[in-house]
Amino acid sequence: MKIYSSLWEADDWATRGGLEKIDWSNAPFVASYKGFHIDGCESSVNAKFCANQGKSWWDQEEFQDLDTTQWRLLRRVRDKYTIYNYCTDKKRFSTMPKECKRNRDVPRNS
Repeated sequence: MKIYSSLWEADDWATRGGLEKIDWSNAPFVASYKGFHIDGCESSVNAKFCANQGKSWWDQEEFQDLDTTQWRLLRRVRDKYTIYNYCTDKKRFSTMPKECKRNRDVPRNS
């Protein structure tokens, strides 16, 4: 898994049609991750798997999917805080990008 962030000017499409304005007087912007802790194994070109593959906490069945409550909470956060989601922008994309498949993972009845 990777964590990646980007910030770009997209006032014309990623801001509810320009309704959400960016205050560029605060630039340059600095982003950081607070309290982020990595608990994993590093792989390289020569190593396809970690030495303890299958034995780490993240390999256990309970961490393979969200339970009903977690799905409901994820849905609530998405509904409340998502300003723009390119995975639902049919004006820009006639065919959704491959990564948008996961966008359908939150059950609507939760």
